[in-house]
Order: sequence, then structure tokens, then C-alpha cells
Amino acid sequence: MSISKKILSIGYDNVESINIGNGLPLVFIGGPCAIESYDHSMFMAEKIQNICNELKIKWIFKSCYDKDCRSSPNSFHGIGLEEGLNILSKVRNQFGVPVVSDFSDVNDGNSIGQVCDLVQVPAYLCRQTSILKAAAKTNRPVHLKKGQFMSPWNMKNSVKKLEANGCDQILLTERGTFFGYNMLVNDFTSLPIMNKTGYPICYDATHSIQLPTSMGSISGGQREFIPSLVRAAVASGINALFMEVHNDPPRALSDSNTVLDIKYLKLILSQAVEIHNLYLSLIKKYGEDNVHQK
Repeated sequence: MSISKKILSIGYDNVESINIGNGLPLVFIGGPCAIESYDHSMFMAEKIQNICNELKIKWIFKSCYDKDCRSSPNSFHGIGLEEGLNILSKVRNQFGVPVVSDFSDVNDGNSIGQVCDLVQVPAYLCRQTSILKAAAKTNRPVHLKKGQFMSPWNMKNSVKKLEANGCDQILLTERGTFFGYNMLVNDFTSLPIMNKTGYPICYDATHSIQLPTSMGSISGGQREFIPSLVRAAVASGINALFMEVHNDPPRALSDSNTVLDIKYLKLILSQAVEIHNLYLSLIKKYGEDNVHQK
């Protein structure tokens, strides 16, 4: 899988740009699902920074100010736009890393584009024209997640909506597909299929093991499968790896049943980097996959 030709450049002003694309080192995107507080965000960013520095892997801090897709009205719905972006800005400046958050309200587009280096379109809104247009108009690279209900070949239509509004810096992400009720599965043929759009591909490991709303008002998860899925996805030739992490998953305010305990992050990223480097060496030695291409 090495069709895509686009190279994403993520970072602006005082933050050094990170490039994502074919033939380049694997990039990690991660952090708590939701911004819980300033102190927690800084704590988590420092922990992740130390691990990524040790492994020499470039990374992007991800955490959201608004969780608009919660099943229950009693669930934590986020810290809010103003406070959330203020915290992301401080993480960005303190650690010198790009930051990303998703957004669900078109009116937030201008504000999120002023802070975030990468703008994320939630999976459940990946077809929503108004959100895609607002994301494109931020003039930032866009992280476009494939909806659980979407076929990988139909993601080209969402890509075209972004392109029609002036965006040509897009990262496409696989995060699982509905398999009946309350269940997600991964079809890794989606990775080379989405790669045919010409844009880099990311794999979201922690949402892929989600059991949507399987616990009545919240989602369950099968975190024990994260390592296996990460190895498979990286071996398929992804350009970036996405995982939400937390220092105390049972007490996480969002996605407590799917976030990865940060104590396992070094183990998983170490394997991911090794497999990615092996993949690059195999492509260099044997050439691109050209088996029964249509």
C-alpha cells in the first residue's frame, strides 16, 4: 500500500511542522479523549512527550473540548470551546507539538482553526457537508475519520467535498465498521482502498475496539485486542497511528472503556515503529504492491 502521493505538513508558527506521507516515519496522534482540566492535559502531554522522545517518534496531541456524540445526557460532554482551546494552546506552546481537536458545530470552525494545527471531523459527521466545508475553511489540514457506517470507497465523496472548498491537506482514518448491533470490526482492505484517494492513511486503534453503547448508556470496549490490531494496521502500510490514552482509564471522563492505559503506550509504539520501519525497507527492496491492480 503506497499509492498516496500527498505529503501533509502539520504545524505552524512556533511549532515545527510534522510531515505525514509515504516513505516517511510513522507519526503518533494521541492524548485523552476529552480535555478534563489544564493540569491533566499538561500531565498527559508530558508523559506522552517523554515516551515519544525516547522512541524518536513525532507526535500530535489530541484531546477534545466538546463530546457532542455522547449517548447519555448524564455523560461528560466537554469543557467547552473557549476553555478547551485555551488549554490546547498552552499545551502547544509548552511542549512545541501540534494539537488537534474535533468539532461538531460549524460555528466553531473559525476558532478551532486559529489554535489547532490539525482539525478533526468526527466519524459520525464525515458526510456532513456543512462540517466538511467549515473544516476546509479553517485553512488547516483536516483529519477525516471514516464513519462506522461508511464504505471505504465512498470516503472519496467526502474528500471531494473538502477539495471543493479549497482543502488539499487531508488525513483519512479507519476506526472500525458496524457489524450488526453494538459491535465494530476492522476490514483492513479499507486502508489501501482509501489510500487510492492520494492522501495519507491513519489507523485509530482505540475506537476500533469499541462496543458502541453496549452497556446501555455508554460504550464498552475490548482493549486487549489493541496490540494485535496495531501490528496488523502498521504492517499494512499506514502513515499515522491514532490512540487515545489516559493515566487512569476507569476514571477517564470520556471513553473510559476504550482509552489505552498510558503504561502500555511505550510497548505498543515500540512495536509499531519497528514494524513500520520494516515495512519501509520491504517496499524499498521489493517495490510497490502491484498485484492484480485494476
